[in-house]
Amino acid sequence: MKTEELEKYLAHPDTTVVDALQKIDKNAKGVLFITDEDQKLLGTLTDGDVRRWLIKTGDLQADVEHLMNKTPKFVYANNISQCEDYMKKWKVKVVPVVAVDGTVCDVVFADEVREIKDGKKQSLSKVPVIIMAGGKGTRLYPYTKVLPKPLIPIGDIPIMERIIDRFRDFGVQNFYATLNYRKNMIKSYFSDVITDYEIHYVEEDQPLGTAGSLHLIEEDFEQPIIVTNCDILIQGDYRDIYEYHLQSGNELTIVTALKNILVPYGVVHSKENGVITRMEEKPKLSYFVNTGMYILNPGLLKEIPKDTFYHMTDLSAALLEKGRQVGMYPISEDSFLDMGEFEEMRRMEQKLDLKTE
Repeated sequence: MKTEELEKYLAHPDTTVVDALQKIDKNAKGVLFITDEDQKLLGTLTDGDVRRWLIKTGDLQADVEHLMNKTPKFVYANNISQCEDYMKKWKVKVVPVVAVDGTVCDVVFADEVREIKDGKKQSLSKVPVIIMAGGKGTRLYPYTKVLPKPLIPIGDIPIMERIIDRFRDFGVQNFYATLNYRKNMIKSYFSDVITDYEIHYVEEDQPLGTAGSLHLIEEDFEQPIIVTNCDILIQGDYRDIYEYHLQSGNELTIVTALKNILVPYGVVHSKENGVITRMEEKPKLSYFVNTGMYILNPGLLKEIPKDTFYHMTDLSAALLEKGRQVGMYPISEDSFLDMGEFEEMRRMEQKLDLKTE
């Protein structure tokens, strides 16, 4: 592996969590190897390590040495022929190759994509997924004056179908779609699509927000349900998201994404009487934003007011006000794709590499 390619997978122990997460985004392999100034291996850091740290502390500015695995798995360069056996033994998808002096000289990835996918294939087969598809999509005018937002194509496939396909990778079979605006067009499109899943339609007589229409679903669910907006794609392990909710004790889990905002100016910090305390050049602000995907316990459906315009954020606020547990599952900035506005829709197409479709 060339030096510039290898650099994508390496970071120093004083790298901040937020910068490490951005680097993991860029290499798209979910891992960094932490090395000293001589490139000697000190530890490993996965996106899962970062997620657990953020859930526990919320600290984006900590150095990664505080959360890295300090006993990393690796193979020596003179033993690389057994690399595949080691990866199977350790149940890892990537392993660093270390020279005799301890420096990282290569990274090897397992060609196990199909095996991993097959392992996930039926993991969410019993989980119901509700797609909120009733909005007008006014931010996408004039497109949505012709097509409802769920049928806006990303490449040559409507966004709602892409969302369903992503869930189908994890075995989901039962989908519910809440409809209002141009609902017959949506139903007509999916009636012509050959599928191995079922969509149950829930029709609003009037707009009810991102949660109000959930009250119209008559099914008595016995397990937590997934609710998603119809204009977003989450590139992540849905099985892990769902299992986190089950283990967390949350009544409601919000999938959140890191959002970095660069202030394009030098910022002045001051105190009383206009005295400047310090200057900061082009600071980066980091926040977690609501992606529009939720996992909620089934009993919460009965707490949504009937025939009332009500958002998922209203439900979250009501639970928090009562001191009930609402949690988040953080993902990286690049794992959250939103098509709510034209610029973001183009970014989604680029991220999915649809220019040739």
